[in-house]
Amino acid sequence: MKSTPTISVYITNYNYAKYIVHSVESLLAQTLQDFEIFIIDDGSTDNSREIIERYRANEKVTIIYQQNKGLNVTNNIAMRAASGKYLMRLDADDFLEPEALEVMAGILDSDSELGLVFPDYYYVDADGNRTGEEKRHDFDHEVSLYDQPAHGACTMIRLEFLKNLGGYNESFTCQDGYDLWIKFITHHKVTNVSRPLFSYRRHGNNLTTNEQRILDTRKRIKDLHIETSAMRLPHTLAVIPVRNTFIKGVNWPLFDRDGETVLEACIRKVKASNRIAEVVVTTSDTEILDFLRGKDLSGVTVIERPEAFAKVNETLNRTFDHVLTQLAGRGVFPEALMSVAIEYPFLTTDMVDDAVNTLSIFKADSLLSVRPDNRMYYQHVGHGMAPLLDQEKFTKLEREALYKGAGGIMLSTVDSFRKRGRMIAGKVGHIVVDQTRSFGIFGEFDLEVYRALYQSHKNA
Repeated sequence: MKSTPTISVYITNYNYAKYIVHSVESLLAQTLQDFEIFIIDDGSTDNSREIIERYRANEKVTIIYQQNKGLNVTNNIAMRAASGKYLMRLDADDFLEPEALEVMAGILDSDSELGLVFPDYYYVDADGNRTGEEKRHDFDHEVSLYDQPAHGACTMIRLEFLKNLGGYNESFTCQDGYDLWIKFITHHKVTNVSRPLFSYRRHGNNLTTNEQRILDTRKRIKDLHIETSAMRLPHTLAVIPVRNTFIKGVNWPLFDRDGETVLEACIRKVKASNRIAEVVVTTSDTEILDFLRGKDLSGVTVIERPEAFAKVNETLNRTFDHVLTQLAGRGVFPEALMSVAIEYPFLTTDMVDDAVNTLSIFKADSLLSVRPDNRMYYQHVGHGMAPLLDQEKFTKLEREALYKGAGGIMLSTVDSFRKRGRMIAGKVGHIVVDQTRSFGIFGEFDLEVYRALYQSHKNA
């Protein structure tokens, strides 16, 4: 009688005939051999079937052919078929280090409350040559904010916990690891292995190369989690601070776009968010104040701020404190405070929603919108230019872990703001914005580029 294995591993394949042998053989060569294998082919049109059939005689291997069911359906098929205590996905274009299963299973064995464990990993090119390393912070000693998910593949999961959480949501066609991550950090302990135990192959055809699809899916996952968990969201105030900013003769806040000013467009998009309870526009400029008084701004409070708070070299912290004080006098006491900058004209309502969702799900003290940036940065140190942060030691792939503030959103709990005296402090979360939404207007060239982009979006 065949014994029940400790680990069930499923290899997902779609037209990876070129790589699948390397993937399967890396699994068969594991130092821990107490596992079963499911090779699941999702309707490949190359010669994958011919290669997969070579493993049919192996008693560890079960072969499943299906037709274009997609990743999360496949994940659930594997979950239902698995008989092991632990479950792990291995993509057919990736491959394991020999001790991968032994190390991760050992960690799960040592703590029955652990739901999943994931390792660092190598980046390799199409030919398997190492090009970089993804190294995470140590979850046992360094991590207190769980907003960076594990990689979907090569994460070992306690199967009982996964089934109790309902498995994978089949309405999402990508980002299975993100959905899984939020479910597990909400209900179970998670940890990592601070050593690379698999290689992630980058060859230009990876699903994860489609940034917009990834970001949109992550927003939907967080939205659904908020709805299904009935999570209480903070009473959130959005503040739009406005200066009279002239660029090439254009008063930017009052710049008219097809009958709607930049300021009005920003107000409209913020008001449309069902995550925002109060909207305040604050300015010391008389022209803008007069403009706002002439508009029907139902649901928006206009608060005049002292001129000293609006100086270019002045932070916004005194402005926010002023707004909170004014609202308190009217009996309004928000729990979270969001700043929305009108310098970012491609702001969208779902960015506002996503910021509040993210702060709430990951229990952050504050949050900002960011854009990944892998460029090299230098400073002059007297004898010449020197790279910041020893960036010359990093590969280009490793530098993708750097971010720049972009998109114009900052968010903080009011408690954190009061305690620390600034918006971005404490445990700082983030939302990633795409290239368009990260575009800001800070000079004449930006303005001309914006005009061209705006016209292009209108014509699209």
